[in-house]
Amino acid sequence: MTTILSPAVGDSLPEFTRTTDFAHWNRYAAVNDEFVPIHMDEEAGRAAGYSGAFGMGNLQWAYLHNLVRDWLGGAGRIVSLRCRFRAVNTRGMTVCARGRVTAVRVEDGVRLVDLDVWTEDQDGNQIAPGKAVVELE
Repeated sequence: MTTILSPAVGDSLPEFTRTTDFAHWNRYAAVNDEFVPIHMDEEAGRAAGYSGAFGMGNLQWAYLHNLVRDWLGGAGRIVSLRCRFRAVNTRGMTVCARGRVTAVRVEDGVRLVDLDVWTEDQDGNQIAPGKAVVELE
């Protein structure tokens, strides 16, 4: 179903939330052929200097894609999306992807929306802050 969007600067996107665990990481690893020990084994994660195994950085990026795609609801497309991985997500952590409209503009007759996007842990600490640009239909 296509939704007609009329975003305004300051609007928030509906959040996308996941509780991270080995089941999610295994599913992501299987799709991306990313069975790296630090993501699958608690001891390997501790040897790398963390409290245990931790989720893939690109999984944070995938959560941001889900956030934006869900918000678009088929009424546009993602032109660009980038983020920086600032912290790890560990097993049992609640990760929430959020976004906010920072600009709405028209370039060459194309409606574009700039977004601040980020994932954060259950305490509100940002894990992967980033930016996105979407084109609206």
